[in-house]
Amino acid sequence: MIRNDEAARAEAADDFGHLVHRTPDVVLRPTSNQDVAAAIRRAAGQGRRFAAQGRRHSVFGRGQVDGGIVADMAGMRAVHDVGDDRVTVGAGATWREVLAATLPFGRFPPAVPDYLDLSVGGTLAVGGVGARISAFGAQTDNVVELQVVTGNGQEVTCSPNRRADLFDAVRAGLGQVAVVTTATLTLVPAPRQVRRLLLFYPDLPTMLHDQRLLVADGRFDAVQGAVLPAPDGGWTFRLDAVVGCATSPPSDAALLDGLSADRSLTQSSTSTHLEHLARLDALEQALRAHGMWDLPHPWLMTFVGDSAVESVVSAELDRLTPADLGQFGQVSLSAFRSRKITSPLLRLPTDDVCHAVNLVRIPTTDATAEAARLVAANRAAYDRVRAAGGTLYPVSALAMSPDDWRAHFGPVFAQLAAAKRRYDPGHVLTPGYEVFGT
Repeated sequence: MIRNDEAARAEAADDFGHLVHRTPDVVLRPTSNQDVAAAIRRAAGQGRRFAAQGRRHSVFGRGQVDGGIVADMAGMRAVHDVGDDRVTVGAGATWREVLAATLPFGRFPPAVPDYLDLSVGGTLAVGGVGARISAFGAQTDNVVELQVVTGNGQEVTCSPNRRADLFDAVRAGLGQVAVVTTATLTLVPAPRQVRRLLLFYPDLPTMLHDQRLLVADGRFDAVQGAVLPAPDGGWTFRLDAVVGCATSPPSDAALLDGLSADRSLTQSSTSTHLEHLARLDALEQALRAHGMWDLPHPWLMTFVGDSAVESVVSAELDRLTPADLGQFGQVSLSAFRSRKITSPLLRLPTDDVCHAVNLVRIPTTDATAEAARLVAANRAAYDRVRAAGGTLYPVSALAMSPDDWRAHFGPVFAQLAAAKRRYDPGHVLTPGYEVFGT
């Protein structure tokens, strides 16, 4: 299906961030690799740019293209070939759809994202991180094989043992060399239920102490930290820790052994595995109920090394005001071992332990001036993170120049640039990141 009506073009010119708008000339919905290849060749032949869109959950126009061609990948969302250790899915499938197909077989993708309505192709383009990163790494670290269409319109299958240069340039490669059309993902046994503990701390150092301990001993399957605005104007420090179980859950006493959390405030619950994986549905419903789901989302997502995390986060907390995050916002702060990330283009600090430090801003207004203020604040915060040896998770709401991206990728930029020259020499693909210029 090909559309160039105003409504389709306007929809493709927006995303979850509602901060950047670039309007394409044409929107198409491919249903096969051949459709994607033909569209990319058409764009190249006409001197246009091409971008694939999944669920449009970018927050800064990265999947948009001005005056070019946008592919709505929702027409390629089939999930098939569910096996014991892998599943093959269309790039337009959401992780919720993948789970619906695999959980009946007692299997699931181990690095599933926290929000399930993202597309597989969209998350693989940026890396894909979630609560289980400390145990299983990123989504790009759990891919067996990819079918892609390169920027010169070639349909190629790649894997660690087949066109490995392309495989490594596609995973977390920001869509710069190829469009993912089909992915074969790793599956692992799914627990029947999970035990969830909410742990509360008096301050940041105490919470970080327990995060380091839990990274080291692995007693939980997933641990996520959060710093939340408190009613008194201060901060609440919390860990959300989960362990899966086949039958009865382990005792809370064993799970809490040696931790410094305030036992009087600890909250515990047991739920099905799927209920836990879909836990952000409640937040989405609350935001929709308050009319805030469609407001701008000027988020900043970074990685900070363990040696700098306490000073970096403390300084940011000193700067933040309630308006900087909003009623439902938070600073998320989750520790993991760097060696769990094997995708070369997903850049991390050099520390053995790193922390995903994210400013999840949920404003209560769509005022242009306020959105611009928060985007500028993101840039200033990123510059401070980078000065402390940190890196960017590239789904963030801030402008990045080609020089910024070169510095971001550091020693692997040459690898990405070589792949660009080989597989997208006409610079057709995904111009929204501006990695190689506009």
